[in-house]
Amino acid sequence: MKTIDTKHPARRPTNGMLTLAEAIARGESWSETGVTQVPASVYTDPDYYLREKGAIYDRLPQILAPSALLPDPSMAVPHDATGRPLLITRDAQGDAHVFLNVCRHRGTRLVEGTEPLCQKRLVCPYHAWTYAVDGRLLALPRPDTFPGLDKGEMGLIELPSREAGGLIWFCPQEQTADFTDAEKLGEDFDALGIGDHVLFRRKTHEVAANWKLIMDAFLESYHVTRLHAQTIGPFFKDGVTSGDMVGPHARSAVGRLEEMETVDLTDMAALRRVVTFAYQLIPGALIIPSPDYVNVMTMMPQAHDRTLVEDFMLIPEHPATDKARDHWERSWALLDGGVFAGEDFRAAELGQQGLSTGAVPDLTLGTLEGGIRRFHETVEEALRAAN
Repeated sequence: MKTIDTKHPARRPTNGMLTLAEAIARGESWSETGVTQVPASVYTDPDYYLREKGAIYDRLPQILAPSALLPDPSMAVPHDATGRPLLITRDAQGDAHVFLNVCRHRGTRLVEGTEPLCQKRLVCPYHAWTYAVDGRLLALPRPDTFPGLDKGEMGLIELPSREAGGLIWFCPQEQTADFTDAEKLGEDFDALGIGDHVLFRRKTHEVAANWKLIMDAFLESYHVTRLHAQTIGPFFKDGVTSGDMVGPHARSAVGRLEEMETVDLTDMAALRRVVTFAYQLIPGALIIPSPDYVNVMTMMPQAHDRTLVEDFMLIPEHPATDKARDHWERSWALLDGGVFAGEDFRAAELGQQGLSTGAVPDLTLGTLEGGIRRFHETVEEALRAAN
């Protein structure tokens, strides 16, 4: 008799995911009909970078972290890499928030470090003003010395945020805080079970390259069997790809056509064994589901030629045995240390070095690299919208 897994029930792909898989099964490829170009200056010009930062990173909704970073109520974790002192919290009711990590009294940084904390109260190290993880000011020493102070008006400053599909998004500006696309993508991520996964590893990489050069590696399959020849390349073939857009975000799929004939594409577990989905989001974030785990990567540019990339590896459940832990450690080493850091990020750095010489004024893109062109068109659209 077959047992039913109630903790991780069988899931079905969304209609969008199924459409991409069916296109691959029919042998249809999401490719261009001709050669296109992208100017090298979009990677090397500091002024262009500043325009991007203002139009994209300073005004659009973006992923901060997976929900699994704060798995329990009454947790908080500082986050500085966006250039703002942020504090992600999960309150006693389990709701996620994003605050400025700044005490309302004298502007002191409220919580130090980078690791999650499990505590119901956040105490400022300077004068001990005390806040709840939902942002409320709970208490302050000598309240008699602040006559007329309304504690209800002195809570932490909260930024617009949304938790969808097992990911925590925030927006730097209230007027541009439209999370419609985040919720639409969340349907895919729910189908992948991201919200039920746990955090296995987390690492921040400093990459000496423009953030878009890093994104480029995940927007085309042309490099996979070459750059990744010694790692994941043998699992893929050129040209068997499909893709579409969810708002400004790209959703792509690479399939193993020869294995798909006998697979029930509506069975998510079976589908993930023959089709690798990837999500390339604006601003820079990547969701890479492998057959049995998920990598979430967020790109936080620090300059036109320097980017912080935080990689989170999410797995279905905490390893219960040494054998299970060894399996996940090897998977983490393969992707984070091998494929990403050793190959994709290094290729981006080498590209930044070459483009900075001016030897190549325009990047030439073939028919398998159309995702890069579409991505740059989306960036340009965001620049125009901000003007």
